[in-house]
Amino acid sequence: MPMLADSIPLTEQENPRTEQISSLSTANIVRLMNDEDAGVAKAVAEVLDDVTRAIDQIVQRIQAGGRLFYIGTGTSGRLGVLDAAECPPTFGVSPDLIQAVIAGGYDACYRAVEASEDDAAAGVRDLEQRGFTKADALVGIAASGRTPYTVGAVEYARRIGALTIAITCAPESAITKAAEIPIAPLVGPEVIAGSTRLKAGTAQKLILNMISTATMIRLGYVTGNRMTNMQTRNVKLRARAIRILQSESGLDEQQAETSLDEANGNLPVALVMSQTGRSRAEAVQALQAARGVIAVAIDSLKLR
Repeated sequence: MPMLADSIPLTEQENPRTEQISSLSTANIVRLMNDEDAGVAKAVAEVLDDVTRAIDQIVQRIQAGGRLFYIGTGTSGRLGVLDAAECPPTFGVSPDLIQAVIAGGYDACYRAVEASEDDAAAGVRDLEQRGFTKADALVGIAASGRTPYTVGAVEYARRIGALTIAITCAPESAITKAAEIPIAPLVGPEVIAGSTRLKAGTAQKLILNMISTATMIRLGYVTGNRMTNMQTRNVKLRARAIRILQSESGLDEQQAETSLDEANGNLPVALVMSQTGRSRAEAVQALQAARGVIAVAIDSLKLR
């Protein structure tokens, strides 16, 4: 006897709009996929209050000395790794501040390690190995909302008093009940049934973008819309840093290049030096005291 549709997780159900996709031309396949994707941002818009609540509480945890962790399996885990990896070069923060845990370890980033997702205790062990504590925040990412590895980790984190957040595309699932703040955009069945790297993955990526970016903005690692704490690790990024120096400090291009060189290529140091007239050593010390927040470092030097 076939299973009723409402007994199958939303992320596993078949999409009636794409049931003939295997017989379509390439042009019609991509058009149909694009039509389906168009609804993802709308679904995310419906859960922005939950995203906002999550970000505000993450900021509070970090300001109190905690860290942000992502945890997941498969596509969900890889999206967490991607988002966490982008934060140090973009915002100049320590790699320890935002960390990603993926079932099967980092090898799972480039090859499938599907069996690892069924071990509920493994997620707990992986968090413990990272030194996860009640001061931290955990974002469990699971499109289906029922992955044992991720659900087990979220349940453990909430039990010890950490902040717990879930990103899923399945409302009323196990992970939404486990987390303090569930975020569940309704993107509907996938173009290919069960392939949650598609619409569900897109929704998760949009939400992760918001969480990390808004958190870093609230913590002071962005000025205006400029990534003033970025690391200048290549030619492109050095050129961007020079443009930021020009915009923030009113320097011409040559002056900005000289300022960046005097700061040993460190953009935050160059910004503090150029806006206070202080030495490199003083700028470095002020930034350390300000936990890397440029505006706070500048204000502290101007008051001396």
